Amino acid sequence: MPAASSSFDTVVDERGIFTDYAYFSSMSSTWLDHAARFCADVTRRLALGPGSFVVEVASNDGYLLRNFVAAGIPCLGIEPAANVAAIARAAGVPTEACFFGRDAARDILGTRGGRPADLVVANNVLAHVPDLDDFIGGLALLAGPRGVVSIEAPHLVALVDGVQFDTIYHEHYAYWSLLAMEAALARQGLRVFDVERLATHGGSLRVFSAAADHPPSTALLALRAEEAGRGVGGDAFYSGFGPRVRAVLDGLRAWLDGCVAEGRRVCAYGAAAKGNTLLNAAGVSAAEILAVADRSSAKQGRLLPGSRIPVVSPAAMLALRPDDVLILPWNIEAEVAGQLRTAGFAGRLAIAVPRLILRDAPV
Repeated sequence: MPAASSSFDTVVDERGIFTDYAYFSSMSSTWLDHAARFCADVTRRLALGPGSFVVEVASNDGYLLRNFVAAGIPCLGIEPAANVAAIARAAGVPTEACFFGRDAARDILGTRGGRPADLVVANNVLAHVPDLDDFIGGLALLAGPRGVVSIEAPHLVALVDGVQFDTIYHEHYAYWSLLAMEAALARQGLRVFDVERLATHGGSLRVFSAAADHPPSTALLALRAEEAGRGVGGDAFYSGFGPRVRAVLDGLRAWLDGCVAEGRRVCAYGAAAKGNTLLNAAGVSAAEILAVADRSSAKQGRLLPGSRIPVVSPAAMLALRPDDVLILPWNIEAEVAGQLRTAGFAGRLAIAVPRLILRDAPV
């Protein structure tokens, strides 16, 4: 799948990013719970059972598909990162390690005598795709004339409203409104018939589409009208975003400078890409943040790019006795805060997006 090219942007080769990957979805209980609810709901909605077939593209470590395995519903994961695919297979989730597109879809259909999938899932992957027509064309092939394609993606409107600039980084090739997604799916013969709004990633969409003609849901008609009313298709919708980003960075910078002046010890939690984007944009270094904790052993013992802040285990971070912990993955703030309070951290917790918020320990 060749990387797209543009006269305006430098596009990073996806094979250099995703062939060996350090993100594991099962590290987050928030994501495990979200996946379990989706699988239960869609199983009822589509009446899936032992005679059905489910494919997830970008299936990571099998965190979602293991729910279908447990329910006795045949499934297959497609995951480009060989190291992550191996973990999924070890957990009992059938997984192919390859990049996805039309050729991969044809290979899967070939092993099944041409029988399409009943459900094709593509969660939080559409932003990572440089060749959209090849990727979505593959989804359409897998679903065939009667299958359903379910896609989750962070909503562009939420990104703009929430000043979520830290999700704009090299792994993401596009940012999705319903307007743009419907157009991209329609080019490959997929018609959107329903949409759900989700709280994940600070505001996401779950979009259902199919080659078959389904009547549009009330929720779909309402979101189409909302995006049109907000002017998502025009330039004016995005005006002022830059100054709002600058305000977030200035707020973080001022707080950290104040902590240094007061002699407060600051650490951070979550060695995720969004956090690294935030820290580098604000010019943060290891002189201001002592360490970043992460539950993934694949990240521990490394340094964050640019800032050179060491990545350690949560226990090692707490052993540094920080006064404040900055939660970088603000989208799972409640989960992280619960873990830290349970572990005995009694200092202040902070998030920086969409503005700096400090939370004292409950009395």
